Amino acid sequence: MAPSAAQDAALEPVAVRIGANDTFTRVEFAGVIGARARIRRENRQIIIRVGSTAAPDIARLRVDPPPGVERVETRGVQGGTEVVIHLLEGAQAITGRADGAVFINLYAPGQGPAAAPSPAVPASGVVPVAVTAGPDRLQLRFEWAAPVGAAVFRRGEAVWIVFDHAARLDLNDEAGRDLGPATGVRWAAGPDYVAVRIAAPENLTLSANGEGAAWTVSLGGPAGGPGGILLSRDEDSGPTALVAELAGAGRAVWLTDPLVGDRFAAVTALAPAKSMGSRRRLVDLTLLPTAQGLGIETATDDLRVSVQGDLVRMTRPSGLSLSRPTDSLQAAAAQAGAPRRAPYAALILATWADTGEAEFGARRRQLQAEAAREAAESEDNPRAPVEARLALTRFLIGTGLHHEAIGALNALVVAAPAMASEPEVRGLRGAARAAIGRQNEALADFSGSALANDPSAAVWRGYIAVQQSDWATARQSFAQSARAIDQFPPVWRARFGTAHALAALETGDLTAARSLLAYVFSQNPPAADQLGARLIQARMFELEGQTDRALAVYQAVARAPLDGLSTPARLGAIRLRMAGGDLTPTQAAAELEPLRWRWRGDAVELEVIRSLGGIYLSQGRYREALDALRGAGTRFSSLPQSSELQQDLAQAFRSLFLEGAADGLQPVQALALFYDFRELTPVGADGDDMVRRLARRLIDVDLLGPAAELLQHQVENRLDGVAQAQIATDLAAVYLMNRQPEQALRAIWATRTTLLPNALNAERRAVEARALMELGRYDHALEILGSDQSVPAREVRADLHWRRLDYGAAAATYEALLGERWRDASTPLTAAEETRLIRAGVGYSLAREPAPLARLSERYAGFIEGARSSGALRIALAGPGSDQSASDFATLAARTDTFTGWVATMKQTFRERTGAT
Repeated sequence: MAPSAAQDAALEPVAVRIGANDTFTRVEFAGVIGARARIRRENRQIIIRVGSTAAPDIARLRVDPPPGVERVETRGVQGGTEVVIHLLEGAQAITGRADGAVFINLYAPGQGPAAAPSPAVPASGVVPVAVTAGPDRLQLRFEWAAPVGAAVFRRGEAVWIVFDHAARLDLNDEAGRDLGPATGVRWAAGPDYVAVRIAAPENLTLSANGEGAAWTVSLGGPAGGPGGILLSRDEDSGPTALVAELAGAGRAVWLTDPLVGDRFAAVTALAPAKSMGSRRRLVDLTLLPTAQGLGIETATDDLRVSVQGDLVRMTRPSGLSLSRPTDSLQAAAAQAGAPRRAPYAALILATWADTGEAEFGARRRQLQAEAAREAAESEDNPRAPVEARLALTRFLIGTGLHHEAIGALNALVVAAPAMASEPEVRGLRGAARAAIGRQNEALADFSGSALANDPSAAVWRGYIAVQQSDWATARQSFAQSARAIDQFPPVWRARFGTAHALAALETGDLTAARSLLAYVFSQNPPAADQLGARLIQARMFELEGQTDRALAVYQAVARAPLDGLSTPARLGAIRLRMAGGDLTPTQAAAELEPLRWRWRGDAVELEVIRSLGGIYLSQGRYREALDALRGAGTRFSSLPQSSELQQDLAQAFRSLFLEGAADGLQPVQALALFYDFRELTPVGADGDDMVRRLARRLIDVDLLGPAAELLQHQVENRLDGVAQAQIATDLAAVYLMNRQPEQALRAIWATRTTLLPNALNAERRAVEARALMELGRYDHALEILGSDQSVPAREVRADLHWRRLDYGAAAATYEALLGERWRDASTPLTAAEETRLIRAGVGYSLAREPAPLARLSERYAGFIEGARSSGALRIALAGPGSDQSASDFATLAARTDTFTGWVATMKQTFRERTGAT
């Protein structure tokens, strides 16, 4: 029968599940490793320790923290990983264990869990105890006001009843009360517990039953229900510990026996009753038979008993002395001829694939039948022998059936959870996972402390590091595996040698790579493995400068009918042929394009994409280059080459829009390219400058609407402070150019702030006043300008006077703007200067001020011949007379539109600010 989805999730190393409702968010850590996580709280931090060096996937918690959580982070610790949840002030959290997972319920501030239950101790302060006695039976019923945790167990000739709340009991042995078979009852209260000791014969059965807030303990009569407490060992979260799964666990209470004088511990739990059916004696402690909770005896002084949710952890500073889960199985007689255990946990032996005199199918069916028989016999005994099931697993791995081997091992762990920490189980499953490319799952298996110094595990860690392009780690791991690597079958020796040679090549050690390749070829590996080694050899030839030999090997491997080998070989051949001039970039791109789709999913695909993107960029095919580079996405985030590809993509976008590579495109094309890849816009000043440059190009060709959209996005989403005020001023100017004074005012008013530079304040006042002028609010515009005498303010003030028909003041202001320009008659006037001069002359004429007009005419008469509008300038400086009619001056006033000059000036200002020529 196929395993259920829940079973599949339970077999994952670490599965993080998140759910939420209107009240709280629930975060669960499940899976083979995640379900054994430990939780503790330190002030406002919830710390979840996971026994795996592979960090759990908490991306969702980091990006979108639940209500009540400030941030979530991971940190590596010895033997595992810790997930730290930082709570906000006032937030609450409840932790526990349920449905095979560790959980945390997170509550936002002000939305805590339901109010605490009523006090367990009655208002009188005394807990009533009803005693029912008979000749061979004694029953005590404790009537608490609310549910409390209890522990009930026998220790020698006494029965102990321990509750995890302090209270007085309505129980007096000296009142002549009939106790049946018991000979005495005493109770004592501590700071947070109350304990009852009943002297009673050892042959009396013991049972406990919790109903609501009441606990009933019976001596004599029917025995209590079976079990409910599961034990397992933990070697992944620090010192070796024994862990008991006790639902509703309360607290550990240390007591001293008044007769013997030794210390022992009682661990309470809420109803219903959970019992320990038999005595469990270990080197450092003894677990007593109980009717409820746990009773723990120890001869040591440093035993630590801690309650973490529904888990009770027992350990010592140096760890408990526990036997291996399979120690009791060593004496089990193995099936005749079955694959034997390897000297190292993750070692594959060549003999595992032997079928003897039988055929493969018959041999496999024989081992499966033995494994099935053993599994059936172990259904009621988790510590039953597992040798037949391990023998089947060894056979499957030895014959290359890695998926089937993983399934057999997962089924074994489900049936016997203690086997999850057995080194051989973890080593074999890690090897099978690594062989089929499940690197992260394999690393989770190899991360346990039991395999930390195993040389066979080091071989696999090095092999996995090569698949992940972590060359330094690979070489270090392979160096630790010298004792084991030669014990693998030849095919695996060749694969490990090829991987080691690639790591040596990537770290620049060509001598080691050459020796390792010679070792690989000496193993006489299968054809596919030989071709893989030849591919590494071609790369070595290329680095040594032997391009002809390298090209010959690349072309030979490229003819192989295996895409995983032929694709990188073709890539290498294309690279060499293009460097040698045998291929043009266009031809190389045509050959690389099909390779993008021929082989997917690893560093080879990334290298093809990088090469293709580089060719497209060199040809000016910017869209194709960005499409190719972006096509890889973030699918290979664990590979170092992925970061290099992202750098290529970012640099390509930067060169286009920051370094001028896109200046050869039409503005509309550049805008479309920018919008299609806008997510590549860098954060910070470079990104802002990039957008302003593109906006300037749009303004140059009067695409003012798209330019305003770009700048508006910057103002609303990317900037603040002085930078936001500057871009908002540019945005307001663009709106004014586009005859949208209302939007210009909104842009200015929405970004008002203090402590702006004086120059920027003057520029913003001028733009605001010009917008008010366009709306006909002349007085308000003059108020905005105040006493500002900057050039932009004086230009707006002159236009305001002109709009108000105050021609004399306007003319004087225009003339003042010209300054001492009349002294340099050899340089023609600019268009803006001509406009000011014409308006000054017309204004003096309309204001009937002949003296200023005569002065103006005398100073600027020499500019008439070289002017762009010499006729208009001659009329303006001549003043009213017989040759000029009123219509002439009206025509001049209409033609000298200062707005057009202002637009031209602003375009030039944008060019200067963005460094455009």
